[in-house]
Amino acid sequence: MTDIPLVDLHAAHAEIADEVRAGFDAVLASGAYVKGPDVAAFEREYAAFCGTAHAVGTANGTDAIELALRALELEPGGGVVLPANTFVASAEAVVRAGLRPVLVDVDEEHLLIDVEQAAARAADAVALLPVHLNGQLAPMEALLAAADGLPVVEDGAQSQGATRHGRPAGSWGRISATSFYPGKNLGAYGDAGAVVTDDAELARAVRLLGDHGSDRKYVHERFGFNSRMDTLQAVVLRAKLRRLPAWNEARRAAAERYDKLLGDLDGITLPRTLPGNAHVWHLYAVRVERDRDGVLAALQEAGIGAGVHYPVPVHLQPAFRHLGHPEGAFPVTERAAGHLLTLPLFPQLTEVQQTRVAETLAAALRRR
Repeated sequence: MTDIPLVDLHAAHAEIADEVRAGFDAVLASGAYVKGPDVAAFEREYAAFCGTAHAVGTANGTDAIELALRALELEPGGGVVLPANTFVASAEAVVRAGLRPVLVDVDEEHLLIDVEQAAARAADAVALLPVHLNGQLAPMEALLAAADGLPVVEDGAQSQGATRHGRPAGSWGRISATSFYPGKNLGAYGDAGAVVTDDAELARAVRLLGDHGSDRKYVHERFGFNSRMDTLQAVVLRAKLRRLPAWNEARRAAAERYDKLLGDLDGITLPRTLPGNAHVWHLYAVRVERDRDGVLAALQEAGIGAGVHYPVPVHLQPAFRHLGHPEGAFPVTERAAGHLLTLPLFPQLTEVQQTRVAETLAAALRRR
């Protein structure tokens, strides 16, 4: 039995249950299940939260990346530079958009896209797709310079509410995508996503493409597909968005407690924040020097829902073998895949729970 989950979705639901129930009742009474007024309201509110002029709801975060790329009307088969250290959906969306993933490694300290490598591959690309990992932004000002005029598309699935030099995730790129998968800092009760941008034409293109290429019934300007946000998900997201700043502050406080509780432990390296970033701690992942999987098993046996994210990097997945990258191609990413261990972190996590996590982790490390 897991006593301390990796993410406690029940605790978040308890805080908004009455509000969501009332919102669901209103939707059920109206029958506006798709493109209802709550979707439009959420899009306005989320755009304002990101500091952008437009937001367009989508069915999920993978679609959001694909729609953002398609809206740019990039050269078919063109390369899109992105980090190897990411969830497979980032590369998947590139391929689905008719483009080619151009993978690069990440920096050793923060595990964010390596700017020098991205700059070196920009000549072989039509766009850059930096990933904001674990709750903090990639070094966007340097990446924009490295892009040298190429469009930059942010993958902000793990960064709702994070900022760099005070500027929010989603507001740096020409267009940006995010996911509202349930475990995200801003999570729906199922799949949902969004694209944000300051460009009205790009926003219109995303909306068209995600609604069968149509903004008038039975008139289809472009070849599109179906990727619309359900109204019920918008109800949930509106309720959570109102609480997101406070929840992100609670995550920061929990991360600081972990830093203090774990700071003197031998055998692990704590996560680090890139200077200029305000981290929102979607994940708190430590690097375990020896026997990461054994340490993970010890935590899980003790009822602590620790986990591992991305144990097999994108370039070593069977689905991406065609890219031709052998083992050793991206050494920092590959080392991270073998050593990272994600500890429980969610806004309602208590100091007592974190102390137990820390004590169990310390005992597991001593046995290695």
